[in-house]
Amino acid sequence: MKMNFLFKAAMPIVLSLFCLSAMGQEANDESQYTADLLKVGTVAPNFVLKTSKEKVVNLKSYKGKYVVLDFWASWCPDCRADAPNMVKAYNQYKDKGVAFIGISFDTDKTAWGNAINKYGIEYPQVSELKKWKETSISAAYHIKWIPSMYLLDRKGKVVFATVNSARLVEKLEEIIK
Repeated sequence: MKMNFLFKAAMPIVLSLFCLSAMGQEANDESQYTADLLKVGTVAPNFVLKTSKEKVVNLKSYKGKYVVLDFWASWCPDCRADAPNMVKAYNQYKDKGVAFIGISFDTDKTAWGNAINKYGIEYPQVSELKKWKETSISAAYHIKWIPSMYLLDRKGKVVFATVNSARLVEKLEEIIK
């Protein structure tokens, strides 16, 4: 009888510790992917890249707006799973002074274009059409994992960096009121 009582009394404590441990592990999991990303307050490196339709996108031209940089690739399973979330975030914030730019690490222009169409991505998409680790933009932004996202302020400084679109939306909610 005493053992049953002790078990019932200790169970909520054990479950709480397990949940806290799991939450901490989730935060640690993300931190291993974001550790090398540009730090908050860093001026985002400018880039000039072309879209799949050869239109030039220059990051400098976005000053005065909040900007989300979405690093992804059509061949990346996590990126494909996250694409609907990013499209939803774009639709939610595009009329609130937030611009989105997708930066793809695709090397196949057709596969890249097909993914843009498949997921209904309407915001500008650029690529060097080179292997991820060979691109100058991955080096400039310290991209070691995709998807990765940056939120830049109106002056072009990093406000937030993450690999989790839900966390990006939370930050947007906090900033864009």
